[in-house]
Amino acid sequence: MNTAATPLTYINEISRRSARRYNSRMIPWLDRTDPFPPVTAALADPDGLLAAGGGLELPRLLDAYRRGIFPWYGAGQPVLWWTPDPRTVLFPREFRISRSLRKALRHRDYEIRVDTRFETVMRACATPRGAGDTGAAGTWIDDAMIAAYGALHGQGFAHSVETWINDELAGGLYGVALGRVFYGESMFARTPDASKIALAHLARQLERWEFGLIDCQVRTAHLLSLGAREIRRSDFMRRLAELVNYADRTGRWRFDDDLRDDLTE
Repeated sequence: MNTAATPLTYINEISRRSARRYNSRMIPWLDRTDPFPPVTAALADPDGLLAAGGGLELPRLLDAYRRGIFPWYGAGQPVLWWTPDPRTVLFPREFRISRSLRKALRHRDYEIRVDTRFETVMRACATPRGAGDTGAAGTWIDDAMIAAYGALHGQGFAHSVETWINDELAGGLYGVALGRVFYGESMFARTPDASKIALAHLARQLERWEFGLIDCQVRTAHLLSLGAREIRRSDFMRRLAELVNYADRTGRWRFDDDLRDDLTE
């Protein structure tokens, strides 16, 4: 899960490094119906690059997530598919509530809504912001991504968790749920702690629903501060093989009304 809009310069650098390696070790180019290669075929540098191409159709995306693979690419690039090793995950019961976050959670001036503004959340995550994004033309969340994940949302597989303050969207996150795994994609905050509040509610609700993990994809200091940790890809795949075979919780989600009280005890 990207905790901010990923600067294009970072993805472009990954792609330049990848291109230099195509001649020595080719990654496969996928046509619309080609299967994914095994995750063990992914490159070590750049970490986890597995394949390119193949499009973002709903069956392709669902198949990718069930196999521990996700798309990530920059503007003007083909779809790139990744499965990094190690993998950053957050076990719902291990979400870490700091003193400052607990204080924010006690305030009664916010409301958590789920699946009410999915596309708006995606577009907010796609908005360049911060010093690292100065001058960037956009992020990896482009119109094709928004359309593809909008289709997932329409079928009940993708969800947004939204923090509203004074009836305005202040922050949130979105991701994909299959079985008992939530694949976090991106989060944003327009006011301090708004995305953390959304993630806190998500983690506690998923714990109640007996979800096994939240996939955070790649390591960031911010995610580690919230309780995420790295595990080997083989361990991730072993857990995934069990968790994705539970019944999918599709449709519009509704969180329990007492989550806030539970989080502040």
